[in-house]
Amino acid sequence: MKNRLLATALTIALLPSVALGTPAFDVCLEGIRDRAVQHGVEPSVADRVLARVEFLDHVIELDRRQPEFTTPFADYLARTVSPRRVERGRELLDTHRSLLERVQRETGVPPAYLLAFWGLETNYGSYFGRTFVPSALATLACDPRRSEFFTGELIAALQIVQEDAIPLERMRGSWAGAMGHVQFMPSVFLRHAVDGDGDGRRDLWNSVPDAMLSAGSFLKDLGWETGYRWGREVLLPTGFDFAEAGKTLRRPLGEWRRMGVTDVSGHPVAELDLPATLLLPAGHRGPAFLVYPNFNVILGWNRSEYYALAVGHLADRIAGAGPLHTSPPSDAPRLSRDQVMQMQATLNDRGFDSGEVDGILGPATRNAIRGFQLSEGMIPDGFAGRELLARLDIE
Repeated sequence: MKNRLLATALTIALLPSVALGTPAFDVCLEGIRDRAVQHGVEPSVADRVLARVEFLDHVIELDRRQPEFTTPFADYLARTVSPRRVERGRELLDTHRSLLERVQRETGVPPAYLLAFWGLETNYGSYFGRTFVPSALATLACDPRRSEFFTGELIAALQIVQEDAIPLERMRGSWAGAMGHVQFMPSVFLRHAVDGDGDGRRDLWNSVPDAMLSAGSFLKDLGWETGYRWGREVLLPTGFDFAEAGKTLRRPLGEWRRMGVTDVSGHPVAELDLPATLLLPAGHRGPAFLVYPNFNVILGWNRSEYYALAVGHLADRIAGAGPLHTSPPSDAPRLSRDQVMQMQATLNDRGFDSGEVDGILGPATRNAIRGFQLSEGMIPDGFAGRELLARLDIE
C-alpha cells in the first residue's frame, strides 16, 4: 500500500460478512423478521419468505468488486447504445406508440426516454436477472458494508409479496435485488409502481403498461421537467478554458452561448436562462455535452454519469438522431478499482480533495484531477488519461 488512506479503504472493502456462518445468518434474519413485522408485514408472510432465503456467496463477491473496472466511455457507449438496441427501440416505439403517448400525457416523459431506460435496464424486457431477490437482499442485509440500506429493501420486498404483486417463486431479478422490466428496487416499487393496465395489480414483470407508466411516474416524481431535453452534444471554441467543465459548475445556457459554445451543426446554443453543465466524459479529445436539469433527474434513477449520458443519447437515437459528432477516443486506459483508489489516495495526499477513497471516479475525484492538472500545467479536463497516471505514478 502506498499510504494509510488506501490501506483503510481496502480494509473496509474486505470486511467479513456476518452471513458467512449459518448461525450468524440465522440470527440476522431473525432480527430482520422482527423489524419487518414492526413495519406491518404479517408474521406468516415474513416466515414464508425468509424460510426460502439462502446466503449467496456470489452476491458478496459481486458487491465487493463493484465497480471492478472503470470502463472507458467509448467501450461503455458502444455496449449500451449499440446499433441493434437503437433499431429495436425504434421498432418498439411503433409497437407501443399509443401506450407511450398516454404515459407522456400523464407524466410528461417523452416515449424515447421511456424506451431508453427500458433498453438499458433489461434490453427491452429480454433479461430480468435470475437471482431470487429475497436471497440477494438478505445476503446484502446481513453483510456489514450496506446492511441498513438492504435491510430496508428486504422489508420492502416482503411488503411486495404481501401485496401479492408477484408470486414469490417468480420474484427474480438482479444480484442486487432490482426487479422487472425497468429494474426497480423494492422500495422504489412500493413508492412509484402503478397499475397501468387496470387489472388491480402492479406487475412490473409481466405488464408492459404497468412498467412504462411506473417508469414515467418515477421520473415525474424525481422532478422531470416537461418540454426540455436531457442535454445535447456541443462543440467548444478554439482556446476554450476546460476548467469550466465539471458537474459542480453550472451556468445559464445563454452564458455558454456567449462563450462560443455551439451545437454540432455549428449553430450557437439557445439564449435561455436554463442552467447547464459541461461534461467531458472522455476528456478534451472526446465529445462534449451540455446537460440540463433533466440530466439530474436521470441521475436520480442511477448515479452514474455514463449511465445518464447513455440514456440521453439512446433516447435521441431512438427519436431519429444520428451517432455522436465526436467519437470518444478508443485508446483511453481501462482502470482497475485498485488503480482508482490509489489515484484518489495520492490526490488526497497531495492536497487535492477527491473525497472518500472508494474506487469510483465520481465528481469529487474529477474535480481533484482537474485541480492537479491545473497545478501541473496540463489541460484541466478532469480526465484520468495516461499522462495523468504517469504524473501520479499510478501503475
